Amino acid sequence: MKRYLSLVTFAHTIFALPFALLSAVLAARGVPPLPTLAWILVAMVGARSAAMAFNRIADRDVDAVNPRTKGRDIPAGRVSVAEASVFCALSAAVFVFAASRLNPLCLALSPVALAVVLGYSYAKRVTALAHLLLGLGLAIAPVGAWIAVTGAFALPPVVLGLSVLFWVAGFDVIYSLQDEAFDREHGLFSIPARLGARRALNVSTAFHALSLALLYAVFTLVNGGVLFGLGVVLAGAFLVRQHVLVKPGDLSRVNGAFFTANGWLSVAVFACGAADVFLRR
Repeated sequence: MKRYLSLVTFAHTIFALPFALLSAVLAARGVPPLPTLAWILVAMVGARSAAMAFNRIADRDVDAVNPRTKGRDIPAGRVSVAEASVFCALSAAVFVFAASRLNPLCLALSPVALAVVLGYSYAKRVTALAHLLLGLGLAIAPVGAWIAVTGAFALPPVVLGLSVLFWVAGFDVIYSLQDEAFDREHGLFSIPARLGARRALNVSTAFHALSLALLYAVFTLVNGGVLFGLGVVLAGAFLVRQHVLVKPGDLSRVNGAFFTANGWLSVAVFACGAADVFLRR
C-alpha cells in the first residue's frame, strides 16, 4: 500500500479535493447528501490515482535519467510497469463506476475526464503549454462535483474550474523551473525551457493573477459573504508567498512554494467558502 501511495503521490490530492468539496457545498447550499459526497470522494481518488500512475508509466524512461526523479518508484524498481498498469486500470474503473453511481451525466462525461487527465502525460513532448493541460485536469474536479450534486452544468463551477486551471498552471511553471536545463537538453517542452526562468516566473505571476480574479468572480456569482471573501484574500496571500519564495537564481525553496503554500491555499479557500455557506443558510 505504501508503494502505491508513493507511486501516485497521494498527499498531493490536497490540491484539487478541497475545490471539489467546495463546489459540492455551493451546489447543495449546504452539506450534499452523504452518498453523493462519498461517491464524489471515490471518483476523485480514482481519477487522480489513474492519472498519476499513467504519468509515472509514460515518463519512466525520462524519470530514469533525470537526477531529480530517478528515485521514483518505477525507475527505482519498487513498482514494476505491470503493477503500475494494473493499478492504473483498476483506478480508472473505480472512477467510472463512481461516476455511474452519481448520475447519467457524470457517467457520460467520465471518458472525457479520463482522456484529459491521462492525455496530460504526453503533452510535455509536444507543447510548452502542458502546464495548462495539467490545470485543466484539476479544473475538472469542481465542475464534476457540481454536476454530481445537481445533474447539470452551471456558471459558478465553470468559473471556479478556470480559477483552478490557472492556479495549477502557475504553480506547475514554478515547479518545472527545477527541470529547465534537463527539459531543454532532452527536447521536452515547458515554459521555463522555452522562455527561461525569469520570463517563466512572469508568466506564472500572470496565471496566478488571473486565477485570483476568477476566484473573486466566483465569490460574486454565489453572493459570497465575509468568510468567503476572507478565503479569496487568503488565496491571494498564499499566491504572493509563492513568488516571494522563488527567484530565478534561487530554487532552494521551490518545494515550500509548491506543496506547503498551495496545500494551505486550497484548504483555506474550502474552509472559508464552506463556512460562509453554512453560516448564511
